Amino acid sequence: MLDSNKDQALDNIKAITWMRKQKFSHIVGSKSFTCVVDDEELSSSQKVRRLQLFDITHRKKDGSPLTTKAAEIMEKLKDKRVEYETIASSNSSVNLDDIDNQIITKVLGPERYSQV
Repeated sequence: MLDSNKDQALDNIKAITWMRKQKFSHIVGSKSFTCVVDDEELSSSQKVRRLQLFDITHRKKDGSPLTTKAAEIMEKLKDKRVEYETIASSNSSVNLDDIDNQIITKVLGPERYSQV
């Protein structure tokens, strides 16, 4: 029993330090991003791209950004989106999903696969 309490305390400390390392938070709680995408696609009947998912998960119910950091990132994402759309309009072979991936990588940096 004593060891399990120590393990639980250690897990709690690890979770707290992990949360502090995060760049910003989201509002979906324990709901997975896949579930958020599925729910949104059912309600709108359109495919949800990564930029839309970021927007959905980082806005309050009233539509305002979750934090000032999230607002800054959303603005950068929007600016890059306009920039890439002008490039895509001249090149018809560009995939919109690829554009979203490039934009997110430019603004947020490369994905960190080792983190769960």
